[in-house]
Amino acid sequence: MSKTKSEMKIYDAQGMALMSVKRLERDGNDLVIRGKIFDAMPMAARLTPEDARAALKMLDLKTMLFLLTILFRKSSDERG
Repeated sequence: MSKTKSEMKIYDAQGMALMSVKRLERDGNDLVIRGKIFDAMPMAARLTPEDARAALKMLDLKTMLFLLTILFRKSSDERG
């Protein structure tokens, strides 16, 4: 059985890929996001517990409900 690597892409408003996320990993109490910006520049972004709490405070109820259901939705376009 082969293990396939998954990749997450983050797009701008015009549908162009800004970042390809290759891996999410834990480093102590932080979440490290590893990938490439514009498919060229490697980067590692760090999300701390304090920043994660700040992000949650930005969400309203409607957006929280959307996040709970996004995994079960179809893509709105054919980016692939």
